[in-house]
Amino acid sequence: MYDCVIIGAGMSGLAAGIRCAHFGAKTVILERHTTIGGLNSFYRLRGRNYDVGLHAVTNYSPRGAKKGPLARLLRQLRIGWEEFKLAEQNGSAIAFPDCRLRFTNDPAILRDEVARVFPREIDGYDRLVAALLDYDDLNQPIAGESARRVTAEYLREPLLIEMLFCPLMFYGSAREEDMDWGQFSIMFRSVLLEGFARPRDGVRVILKKLTRHYKELGGELRLRAGVGRIVTRDNSAAAVVLDDGTELACRHVLSSAGWHETLRLCDQAADSFPNENPTPALPPGRLTFCETISVLDCQPRELGYDETIVFFNDHAKFDYRRPRDELADVRSGVICSPNNYRYADGDLPEGIMRITALADFDRWAALSPEEYIAAKSAWYDRMTASAVRFVPDFRGRVIETDIFTPTTIRRFTWHDSGAVYGMPEKCASGQTPIKNLYICGTDQGWVGIIGSMVSGIMMANGHVLKG
Repeated sequence: MYDCVIIGAGMSGLAAGIRCAHFGAKTVILERHTTIGGLNSFYRLRGRNYDVGLHAVTNYSPRGAKKGPLARLLRQLRIGWEEFKLAEQNGSAIAFPDCRLRFTNDPAILRDEVARVFPREIDGYDRLVAALLDYDDLNQPIAGESARRVTAEYLREPLLIEMLFCPLMFYGSAREEDMDWGQFSIMFRSVLLEGFARPRDGVRVILKKLTRHYKELGGELRLRAGVGRIVTRDNSAAAVVLDDGTELACRHVLSSAGWHETLRLCDQAADSFPNENPTPALPPGRLTFCETISVLDCQPRELGYDETIVFFNDHAKFDYRRPRDELADVRSGVICSPNNYRYADGDLPEGIMRITALADFDRWAALSPEEYIAAKSAWYDRMTASAVRFVPDFRGRVIETDIFTPTTIRRFTWHDSGAVYGMPEKCASGQTPIKNLYICGTDQGWVGIIGSMVSGIMMANGHVLKG
């Protein structure tokens, strides 16, 4: 009998497992795939290592900091600051036509940029920053309001508003065109005030540290162990049954598979849940991405590019929505170079440029195998051509490429439609209609590497360790 079965060995599942194991709960993490990480994983292709998902660790805080999500989760996990080996960004930018705002991990830089480009807006910007909800105050009534409506109370310049929304939505919004004020506050703080960092050797550094720590505490990890169904009795999860038929009895189940994906695993049909604990009508997520990876024969700075991440949009209005008539939307995107962090131990061996664009899962999924291969090649070219309008043209120095699509994301995360940030409406409590079945990760409400780990810790603390 397990005290807790955790579905999924991504960031949230591993963090939850560490927390449970630390307090002596008999815990097993079940992962369908052959490796850990979920959306933030890594792979090897033609002799090179690649990250999946990781552009940056957001919510950066320096060694010794007492406040902020990174400092708090390190305390909860009993992991030292130095063990994630984080290097800070050089600096990033938001690039719109004829307008560019730079920012770093020092929030004063962005404030100076706003004052330079939008001098009439600086007082409103200061008031907006002061009004952002703290991580501990997200239960305020205003947290659920439209972020665009609230932001318009402080800023009058439409272009500035669009520029501020661009990086926040690309890095954490499951909702088209808008965010709720609470999520806007989280993302503003994590991206524009606290900023970016990265381990030199990528996401594998964090994943391997979490896995090692979990096992040292006595936790069990099973790879190639997909969950076929959750056995329910008297509105409680009694066991999970693996794809191979193995049944594991348990007292609690914590799932990072997603709200809808988790409930579909249950024996008990949704319409049979007791009236006092109904299933919320939560629409599924639809927002997903394509990403290209280009390996260069030089460092990006040799081409005149030393920025870490550029969020670009080629028109004054930022349209953050699923493409309606094409496989991807190249009018906007994210350009990231892992080379452009301040690594203490030297450059990465090769230059890398990554480009991310909004995409449509249904169109990619409808392609035949032959059409899919051709589309990957064509959209690599289109996404790259769009990006080099905002950064130096690196195409003549490319020696290797790869591209992943929404169907790739679906295959390795099992999330419906390859939805990177899950449902537009989150289940902040993590409680499902099954008494001892809980969710963590993107559908609970926190996104990104730090956010996912915080979600796992919160759900373990609030449900499993109190249950």
